[in-house]
Amino acid sequence: MSLLIGLHHVQLAAPPGTEPRMREFYAGILGLTEVPKPPALAARGGAWFRAPGVEVHIGAEADFRPARKAHPGILVRDLDALVDRLRAAGHQVRPDDLLPGYRRCYVDDPVGNRLEFLQPSEAA
Repeated sequence: MSLLIGLHHVQLAAPPGTEPRMREFYAGILGLTEVPKPPALAARGGAWFRAPGVEVHIGAEADFRPARKAHPGILVRDLDALVDRLRAAGHQVRPDDLLPGYRRCYVDDPVGNRLEFLQPSEAA
């Protein structure tokens, strides 16, 4: 029996000073709500975002390199609407049909972190 009960958050990194761009993307485009970081952690920079069932923490990293293979897989209610929103904001969306039971795509956040968005297919 596993002692694990769930996933609290996903931590991604970004260069220091890119918080405004990350807020524009994660809150503005994706629609997550920014949540305050505890004061001791806020001094380190970065930002935290949340929606029901999803929490993404962005940490400031001086020698940042984007995660190219590693990525969070985020379930969405309406993949087509999200894709439209991302494209309208100028983001390149890469569709993928290799995972049975899901429609999905990949997009990079403003600093190049890879994100996967999935919606269960009708047949699933």
